Amino acid sequence: MPTAKIESRAALRGHPMHPVLIHFPIAALVMLLGSDIAYVWTEDYFWARAGLWLATIGTGFGALSGVAGAIDLFTVGPIRRLVTAWAHGILAVMLLSLAAFNLMLRWGDDPGALIMPWGLYISGLTALLINATGVLGGHLVYEYGVGVDIDEATGRDVKP
Repeated sequence: MPTAKIESRAALRGHPMHPVLIHFPIAALVMLLGSDIAYVWTEDYFWARAGLWLATIGTGFGALSGVAGAIDLFTVGPIRRLVTAWAHGILAVMLLSLAAFNLMLRWGDDPGALIMPWGLYISGLTALLINATGVLGGHLVYEYGVGVDIDEATGRDVKP
């Protein structure tokens, strides 16, 4: 149980921005895997176009969220000293690189041309990396109290 508050520098009115923004790319990139499976199964071009949009949203919001996370990682000493934070950051960079590559595969006249096998494979690998990165992010919050108000007396989360 964490005993001290580790504040975020990338915050808006005391609320850390990285945990707020990260939900959008996670949702988009997980749904991208679903749209790729649907495209391979149905061969309906709708799913290829949906995949292009999901890849764009996942990559864009992932980059935005990554900036907020990087600000915290590089500027907050207690976060910078955590091996878990560095592992989370490195996996997030790998994840964002895969998402951008997946987007590049879909960009152009025919978004469905490379879904099978490359787009589907990269979407699956991205989903696995989302899981691993999310586990490490959860450890940062629940084990180290990153971005969470901690009551010094009880060591428990303070509800606003």
